[in-house]
Amino acid sequence: MTSPEAASEASPPARASWRDGLLVYLQRRVLVVLLLGFSAGLPFSLAGQTLQAWMTESGVDIKTIGLFAFVGTPYWTKVFWSPAVDALDIPVLSPWLGRRRAWLLLTQVLLLVSIVLLAYCDPRSSPLGVAFAALLVTTASATQDIVIDAFRVESLGENEQAAGMASYVAAYRIAALVSGAGALLLVSAFVKYGFDQQKAYSATYIAMAVLIVVGMLATVLGVEPESSVLASAEHTGPGHDKAWQRLVNVAIASLKDFLSRDAAVAILLFVVLFKLADAMAVARNTTFALKIGFTRVELAAILKGVGFAAALLGGFAGGIVARSFPLSTSLWIGGILQAVAILPFSWQAIVGNNAAWLTFAITAEQFTAGLGTVTFVAYLSALCGNPLHTATQYALLTALTALGRTVFAAGSGYLAEATGWFGYFLVCAASAIPSFILLAYLQRRGHFETLGSLKS
Repeated sequence: MTSPEAASEASPPARASWRDGLLVYLQRRVLVVLLLGFSAGLPFSLAGQTLQAWMTESGVDIKTIGLFAFVGTPYWTKVFWSPAVDALDIPVLSPWLGRRRAWLLLTQVLLLVSIVLLAYCDPRSSPLGVAFAALLVTTASATQDIVIDAFRVESLGENEQAAGMASYVAAYRIAALVSGAGALLLVSAFVKYGFDQQKAYSATYIAMAVLIVVGMLATVLGVEPESSVLASAEHTGPGHDKAWQRLVNVAIASLKDFLSRDAAVAILLFVVLFKLADAMAVARNTTFALKIGFTRVELAAILKGVGFAAALLGGFAGGIVARSFPLSTSLWIGGILQAVAILPFSWQAIVGNNAAWLTFAITAEQFTAGLGTVTFVAYLSALCGNPLHTATQYALLTALTALGRTVFAAGSGYLAEATGWFGYFLVCAASAIPSFILLAYLQRRGHFETLGSLKS
């Protein structure tokens, strides 16, 4: 007899109406995740592009500025302290707000304080102080990411997961734009009103710190997930472990849970490889565009204009896809589209400096990347089903996903030189094939039947 889960994968799902698909974005839980996405995206540029601009205009040596890439280390090492978010309760805050929301508020307060601290640093006289403050910002930001991911997975219902992720991605991108291009425009405005450069940047960073209140508002308006409440009860129940014991147990249990699953190695490899093609293409598309004759202004206009809009629309399209189809089908749609969308860059290598075609290529890539990201994160969320270590498992999965844009993309320059631009983007598109093989293998093993569908 076919199980209900198998039937949901084998037969077409009951289609949600367009009205239901739109109304889900207005659910309180989804709106809270939307606000948290803004809080998560805001610090990213403040410790990256905006800080680089501040240091450059302050006359800091280019070699020193290059070393500041290390302040982003917490974003890919966060997996090492993620068990603390699952295992430890925050004194005073946890009894008041609950386990997840207490961690959220703590990281948001730390973010606000560290951004203000960075605002009062001077890159010219104290680059070391700037580095320390920026590292505090990224550490608090990475920890907030851990908590938000766990809160989102645990608080949203199955029919809200895709919409929640689409909302989160859209708000994250908007916040990154606000703290990037928006912050630089604000600096220019302060200078116009008589501020010197140092004071203009300081005032801008303080204004950005105030925007963290958006995340705090989401924390207050949010409701502690029921699964988190039950997990917290275990921390204080009879025979409960001490905090340090829970910390060790969570780290070990998270790893055991993954390795004990059927086809565990295939699952982890699929997580690593699904976004590889897109990561490889994005790693070199800016260099490619500049090499074939486009200016920085032209490229920025396309990326920040139609590219940004396409990414937002792609994210919401991904939410509709993930809600309307079984999880495995959603991954096929997202994976194939983001691989095919790389091919226009190969044609760009032939037509050369053609602004209309570059606009099409970037629009296609950004739209499908947004769609693929939402469907993929819906899958990652489905993998993290145990509230005792949601944060740890999700941090591990996102760290594996980051390998494509960090480790594997590191040699992309050598590959582009060896193959030429036309061949390079063909290879990028072809690099999606191993993930398709793994997806077919996992589907045949019944992997997605155990996860169930992410829609109602």
